[in-house]
Amino acid sequence: MAAGLRTVILLSFVLAVGFLLIILSCALWQNWLPLLVALTFVLAPLPNALFSHCGSDELSSNYEGSAPVDLGRFITAMFVVTGFALPIVLAHSNVIDPKACAMSITGGGLVYATILAYSAAFRQDDSDYD
Repeated sequence: MAAGLRTVILLSFVLAVGFLLIILSCALWQNWLPLLVALTFVLAPLPNALFSHCGSDELSSNYEGSAPVDLGRFITAMFVVTGFALPIVLAHSNVIDPKACAMSITGGGLVYATILAYSAAFRQDDSDYD
C-alpha cells in the first residue's frame, strides 16, 4: 500500500508542476492562448480510454485489429500532435512569446505523461479467472 501511495503523491506533484508551467506560460506574458494546450492534453487520453474496450474478442488468439480501437488511437494521436504543434504555430506567428511556447510544451508533456503513467500504474485487468 505504501508503494501505491508514493506513486499517487509523485504523480500528483508532477501533474501540479505541469499545470503550473502552463499557467505561468500564460500569466507571465499576459496571453492566455497557451491554456488551450492544457485542454488538449487533458482531452487526449479520453478517446483511447473510451474505445479501448470496443471489439475485444477473448476467443481470437491473433490480433486482427479493431476499427473502433484504431479510431480511438487516431483521435488520441491527433490531440497529442495538436497539443505540441499549437504552441509552436502560435510562437511562429508571433502571437505568443517563444519562452511561453517552451513552457507550454513542457507543461503539456508533463500533464500527458502523468495521465499515461497513472493509467498504466493503476490498470486493472478484467479477468474472471485469475
